[in-house]
Amino acid sequence: MALDTKGNGVTQVAVVGAGTMGNGIAQVFAMHGHPVTMIDVSAAALEKGKGAIQGSLARVVKKGVIDQAKADAALALVGVATTLDAASKAELVIEAATENPALKFQIFSDLDRIAPAGVILASNTSSISITEIGAKTRRPELVIGMHFMNPVPVMQLVEVIRGQATSDATTRHVMELATALGKTPVEVNDYPGFVSNRVLMPMINEAIFCVMEGVATPEAVDTVMKLGMAHPMGPLMLADLIGLDTCLAILEVLHKGLGDDKYRPCPLLRRMVAAGHLGRKAGKGFYQY
Repeated sequence: MALDTKGNGVTQVAVVGAGTMGNGIAQVFAMHGHPVTMIDVSAAALEKGKGAIQGSLARVVKKGVIDQAKADAALALVGVATTLDAASKAELVIEAATENPALKFQIFSDLDRIAPAGVILASNTSSISITEIGAKTRRPELVIGMHFMNPVPVMQLVEVIRGQATSDATTRHVMELATALGKTPVEVNDYPGFVSNRVLMPMINEAIFCVMEGVATPEAVDTVMKLGMAHPMGPLMLADLIGLDTCLAILEVLHKGLGDDKYRPCPLLRRMVAAGHLGRKAGKGFYQY
C-alpha cells in the first residue's frame, strides 16, 4: 500500500521501540490520526511508554493545544505488541531501538522478512549508517533515516537521511509525510553523524574537555553558551538530556567513520559512562536530578 501523505486517509504505522523516542514518535502519528502499533520485547517498557504518551497528551490538553476528546482519540490509536510480527500489516515501519548497530541490523533483517513488500523501513538512528542498515535488507531502496529530535512532540526537525540506495520516491514520501505531521523535514546524505550530530557532538565533547581540564565548572560552561551564544540549553545539560552513553556511542561512530581524532571521545565522558553517570535517566550526570 502507498503511504497517504495528503491527509485523505491514514497510514498504519509500526514503531519499534517504546523508549523516549519511540513513544514520542508513536504519539505524534496518533495525534495526526494514524493507527500506531508500538513494538517492544519488554511488556514493562510498553506499559511505561503508553503511560508516557498519556502523560504527554495530558500536558498538551492542559496547555490548550488540543481538547480532551482529541487526546483520548489519539491514545486509543496506540496499540502495543511484544514481537515484530505485529509489523506484518504496517504501511510504514519506524525503528527507534537502542543505538546499537548489531541490534539495528538484526531488526531490519527481521523486518524485511515480516513487513509487506513495498513498505518503507525507516530508522530513527542518530548516527548509524543508513546504507549499512539498508544492506541488511532486500529492499535498500525503501530504507531511509527518519531522525526525530527529542522531545519528539515538541521539536520541529526531522532529519531525513538518504542511504546510498534510497530511492527518490522513498525520500519524497517520507518528506511529505513528515510535513503532514507538522514537522520540518531536512534532507541530508548518509555520512557519519549526518548533520545534526556531526556538528553537535564535537561541541559537547569539547565542553566535557573544558570540565576535565579544569577550565570551568559545568555550570560555567553552560552559562557561557546560553548567555554568550544564545543557546537555549548549555551543552552539558543537553548531554545529560540526551544520555552520556548515547553521546559516547555517537562520538565513537564519528571517530571510526571519519578517521579524525578531533572526534575522539573525551576520557572524562568514558569514565562517567563507565560509572553509570548517564545523565537525567540515571539521576546523575554533569548535574544531579
